Amino acid sequence: MIRLNLQPLLLLLLVPGLFFSAVESLRFELQSGHTKCISEDIKSNSLTVGKYNVVNLNQGQPLPDAHRVTVRVTSSYGNSYHHADRVKSGQFAFTAAEAGDYMACFWAPDHNPQTTLTVDFEWKTGVSAKDWSNVAKKGQVDVMELELKKLYETVSSIHEEMFYLREREHEMQELNKATESRMFWFGLLSLVICLSVAGLQLWHLKTYFEKKKLI
Repeated sequence: MIRLNLQPLLLLLLVPGLFFSAVESLRFELQSGHTKCISEDIKSNSLTVGKYNVVNLNQGQPLPDAHRVTVRVTSSYGNSYHHADRVKSGQFAFTAAEAGDYMACFWAPDHNPQTTLTVDFEWKTGVSAKDWSNVAKKGQVDVMELELKKLYETVSSIHEEMFYLREREHEMQELNKATESRMFWFGLLSLVICLSVAGLQLWHLKTYFEKKKLI
């Protein structure tokens, strides 16, 4: 009897699915008195988690009080999902109620002299936002079952992403049709106005020359 090892195959199938889940992990510098925003396109009902902290570049010394940030996470409709005022670190988690671009803005308070803060920020959405280690502990499942759960979640995420992209494509097509229609009527109106102005100019010149008895 031939026994197949399915675990490498499952891992191979999982690799493409990782591209359909957003993972934003970066480190950036923020000057006091300035704001830096990071956006992420998130579909509705998607789990989103994030964590951030101000990096202490002077190891062995406490982080200065001036090294604090104010953080706000909002949707494209202006709804606030997270707000923290003058903190050194924090985290957020929510399920997106509406689809669109979500904005995470970091602001450092004014300081004299001006200081530069270094911030670590990690933002996960979709399948990657779930804590699979806790799933394994709570469910007491073996490695194969855990990989199958990940595969199922990835396939479901891809399926939802396809419908989301199809809806966005339909919206863009409707927008293009509306724009083309408006441009057509705008061009027609511009042509009518130009012809009217040209006609008025000819009539004015003809009247002027007739008064001067030039024609």
